[in-house]
Amino acid sequence: MFAGFTHEPAIKLAESLLDIAPAYNKVFFTDNGSTAIEVALKIAYQYWHNQGKNRSHFVAFEGAYHGDTFGAMAVGKTSGYYDPFFDLLQEVTFLPFPATWMGDHALEEKETAALKALDDYLNKHALETAALIIEPLVQGASGMAMCRPSFLEAVFKRCQAAGVLTIADEIMTGFGRTGKMIACDYLDGVYPDFLCLSKGITGGFLPLAVTLCRDHIYNAFLAETYAKALTHGHSYTANPLACAAALASLDVFEQEQTPQKIITLCETQRAWAQRLLDHPNVEKVRHQGTILAFNLKDFNTTQIKKFKRLVIEAGLNIRPLGSVVYTLPPYCLTAEQLHTAYIRIIDCISQLK
Repeated sequence: MFAGFTHEPAIKLAESLLDIAPAYNKVFFTDNGSTAIEVALKIAYQYWHNQGKNRSHFVAFEGAYHGDTFGAMAVGKTSGYYDPFFDLLQEVTFLPFPATWMGDHALEEKETAALKALDDYLNKHALETAALIIEPLVQGASGMAMCRPSFLEAVFKRCQAAGVLTIADEIMTGFGRTGKMIACDYLDGVYPDFLCLSKGITGGFLPLAVTLCRDHIYNAFLAETYAKALTHGHSYTANPLACAAALASLDVFEQEQTPQKIITLCETQRAWAQRLLDHPNVEKVRHQGTILAFNLKDFNTTQIKKFKRLVIEAGLNIRPLGSVVYTLPPYCLTAEQLHTAYIRIIDCISQLK
């Protein structure tokens, strides 16, 4: 256990992660995305508790997905995955998420309404609120819903001005997926209080996750007694082999010039997004970094099930989310291979009519 002890892979990995996200000072290790979120929620709540303040409420966004443990389910219960557990989940306030796409003429109106809802909430309930949590730029499991960096920046600034902690769930968006190493790098010097990372941290080789925070959060847990300590830990916290795998993955990231590969994939996705805009059976095309998504237009459930079968038969590992088709290409994929994949996707769509 990583309890009262440390080891070299964890130390080196913590240093590497803080180089990637220099806005942070402290690293809490865990083993998967859900528990990275759970840790952030617990730290946020206990941060206020340790100061004698009762701030037990959390704020999230409609459609968000943050994991499958109970705290993570509570802040993601509008995602549609947790209906049997509703009676067990704590109350959370959900704000509108201004999902957008290319050619979205209602974008400004949606963002204005979402920020007004946040302002109204903060004016009434800021002093009751432990933290706000959001998936930066892309809501993943709910259908790759995307927002603009300017909206995300406005959310963080409003929360910081109101004294409400902020949590960025970058489990999916971290490690280059949005085109930058972390999605929050798109913001103009505004960073949330917590940053949660997993998935790409070991290149998918072993389970590992982290919750990053700043010194002012960490310092609220320092005391001469055990009373203020965060009593959260498990057998695989900072597992040495997983930490070593993460270090190796980061080395490969540099050795194989992965940042340049990401740029190439971003450019390829951008070009295909433009091409898909003109397809008669496609709507709501959106693109962020290496992620491209669109909705199948006017297809019923039977046809969507057929599409799932067709893409597998075409040799593509694609899992549509309802009518949403999305691609998150591995960084080893070439532009030519991605081009071939889209040709096959379009062929599968044409077979539905």
